Amino acid sequence: MTSPARVRLADVTPHIALGPLDGRYRAAVAPLVDHLSEAALNRERVHVEVEWLIHLTSNAVVPGAPALTDEDVAYLRDVVATFGPDEVAELAAIEKITVHDVKAVEYFLKSRLAAAPEGSALREVGELVHFACTSEDINNLSYALMVRGAVQEVWAPAATTLVDQVAELARSLKDQPMLALTHGQPATPTTLGKELAVLAHRLRRQLTRIGGDEYLGKLNGATGTYGAHVVAVPGADWPAVSKAFVEHLGLTWNPLTTQIESHDWQAELYADVARFNRVLHNLATDVWTYISRGVFIQIPVAGATGSSTMPHKVNPIRFENAEANLELSSALLDTLASTLVTSRLQRDLTDSTTQRNIGPAFGHSLLAIDNVARGLRALSVDEALLARELDENWEVLGEPVQSAMRAASVAGVTGMENPYERLKELTRGRRLTAADMREFIGSLGLPDDVAARLADLTPASYTGLADSLVAYLDA
Repeated sequence: MTSPARVRLADVTPHIALGPLDGRYRAAVAPLVDHLSEAALNRERVHVEVEWLIHLTSNAVVPGAPALTDEDVAYLRDVVATFGPDEVAELAAIEKITVHDVKAVEYFLKSRLAAAPEGSALREVGELVHFACTSEDINNLSYALMVRGAVQEVWAPAATTLVDQVAELARSLKDQPMLALTHGQPATPTTLGKELAVLAHRLRRQLTRIGGDEYLGKLNGATGTYGAHVVAVPGADWPAVSKAFVEHLGLTWNPLTTQIESHDWQAELYADVARFNRVLHNLATDVWTYISRGVFIQIPVAGATGSSTMPHKVNPIRFENAEANLELSSALLDTLASTLVTSRLQRDLTDSTTQRNIGPAFGHSLLAIDNVARGLRALSVDEALLARELDENWEVLGEPVQSAMRAASVAGVTGMENPYERLKELTRGRRLTAADMREFIGSLGLPDDVAARLADLTPASYTGLADSLVAYLDA
């Protein structure tokens, strides 16, 4: 039997997204489009070209160039502000002819200068567009501005909100005792809030590092020598002009480069974001495990289905989705960081394609942040289960009892020999009851105050300073 021909989905309009970030998950990552899309790259290129033209004319760098009026400057900056779908299409049409993206931007901007009002000096400065620049002078600055905007305006605010959410959950649960598991085995009790505070603290450290990362830029010509600049205008202090321009854009000036800015700052930033991802991945796996143990109960969403065949299930899909997207993001960030720091001799083109994947790298991280935040909002704590686990594991008090015996021995109390070994014999591989532990404590001959302190101790109360440690989140 011959199957009927299928509809070619590649021909459907509007175009169907190839990847999930522009399809299934677009709502969660859409804010990044303003910063890390191809259209955003072209808008930033126009922005850099406009600001370079303004910088050259306002500082009289090129002799004979007319000064621009406030109206001229406003006209130029409005070209950037109004850059939208029509301009994207127009630029694409120009690039089909030039087969060069930055040259297309130059021609696009020159067309706007030609359309300036009669009498405007803008009609006379067309040849100052892209003056003495190589494409990488424009591209490196554009990418620096794009990444800075994506981090500072989209990714970091979302990450900070999530970390604040984890910290607040830690504060609310700082007094909730919980049996700890080291190597998966019952261990010294802690509080659920303290364990969440550890993760919040780790994440905040990474955000602090990311907040301090630099965004570098350069404008120094085809091989970083200012060759064309000096020949065209030998009287200008070109390094000073370049530095002032890069810093005017809010970036850190890189004085020594080849044709490209070396991208080391990108590698540093991406390593920090990848490390944040990995700590967040640890949070996701821990919360998943707490859900599996029953410590956290997931609040069902009305109408949602956990399994196509098992009606009872409420699956921890938010945390599983986050794990996968954090792994994808970190893999991309690692690749970006390792690839971008190498360029053969004065320039090769590997960075061009590589940098076009910055958006997906941040997109997968942002999607994970969104999923973890939503997952945490749908949790409650099974306090009865935690209390039951603690009451079933009195052997965890072996640690404080032997430690008290050691201290008593140092203080001169007799009969405290081999405390660790005696507690090991009592507790290892055995389940003790409260009565078993208190009987043992009573048989030791400890000073009355020490014996009373240990007799009052329970697994639920043996949490040390855990509740107070959460306060370090506010330090």
